[in-house]
Amino acid sequence: MSAYPPFAPRRQNPLPSLFAGAAFAVAIFLLLDRSGTFTGAPNAEPRLVTPRGDLMELEKTMTTVFETNAPSVVHLTTEVRARTRFGVQRYQEGTGTGFLWDDTGTVVTNFHVVQSVVQAGRTLKVAIGDDLFDGVVVGADQEHDIAVVRIAAPPRGLRPIPIGASADLRVGQFVLAIGNPYGFDRSLSTGTISALNRSITTENAKMAGLIQTDAAINPGNSGGPLLDSAGRLIGMNTAIYSPSGTSAGIGFAVPVDTINDVVPALLDGKSAQRHLGVIPYSDGVRLPPSTGYSVGVPIVGVESGAGAEAAGIQPFRLDGETVLEWGDTIAAIDGRPVRSPTELSRLLRGRKRGELVKVTLVRGEPERGAVVEVSVALK
Repeated sequence: MSAYPPFAPRRQNPLPSLFAGAAFAVAIFLLLDRSGTFTGAPNAEPRLVTPRGDLMELEKTMTTVFETNAPSVVHLTTEVRARTRFGVQRYQEGTGTGFLWDDTGTVVTNFHVVQSVVQAGRTLKVAIGDDLFDGVVVGADQEHDIAVVRIAAPPRGLRPIPIGASADLRVGQFVLAIGNPYGFDRSLSTGTISALNRSITTENAKMAGLIQTDAAINPGNSGGPLLDSAGRLIGMNTAIYSPSGTSAGIGFAVPVDTINDVVPALLDGKSAQRHLGVIPYSDGVRLPPSTGYSVGVPIVGVESGAGAEAAGIQPFRLDGETVLEWGDTIAAIDGRPVRSPTELSRLLRGRKRGELVKVTLVRGEPERGAVVEVSVALK
């Protein structure tokens, strides 16, 4: 009987081992690559600067306007003194902005910025760049939220801000605002004129004829200049509309034509601006020759309890620019023509409170309106 041949062992397939080894090698390579083993050492030399090229025309305008006008913008702070166990200490109470009106140290700002100085004798400091000076309030017009400050012992070489006009402004114009929001000196914001002839009510007054802008205005910007693209002053930033207290893109500025009328009077000591108790439209309108006057100023509001209300002056009712109900247009004060709100303010400045003035009105639609004269007691 023959024996079976001896059992021969089966040869194993080498491919699985090769694949497993290759996978292991790839994993090790990826791990080392991610760890930076195969990456060259970083170059410790500074990189070459890529040439920028010329600025855009809009950028040139903004930088030129800012560089030209920033030296004319000042930082105002009010201080209060309090007695402590360490003696009398000074604490900063408020902050705001102002701008140089002339080269002799006259600064224009908002009344509400220096209100505590006027009413409670607080200390006022004026910072021009890194230099700090004492300031004195020499005049204030609460109705227009304008105040004039004089720098004690002003330095030489002060640069007053260029003055523009506000009567010919148009919605959509580019504007720049410079101020000290939250104490950050000479900050620039830009935007456009969003609307004109706005009326708002503040803590101190009911203001009309204001410029509305979407340039960012925050606490501390008050009293700062609003400039046009030519670098001229067209307004003074005075208020914002914001539920949160920060910029919501709705800011208001006092027109420069008003500032240019009020400030000289304050400097001349005639700070007692008298009023009829009306809110005039921001511009004059043409009147038909049959009235005997060429231009008049429409009344868009009457203050409760003021002389105008007692005299029966009737305001227009408007929906934007649409007349819903015709009212009175002021044609003259004591026989002198009134062609603009600025002219109206000028004719009333320096009068006495309670003084009666003769106001000539065109009542109703101008083409068919009647000329009426009333006596109004000034407030």
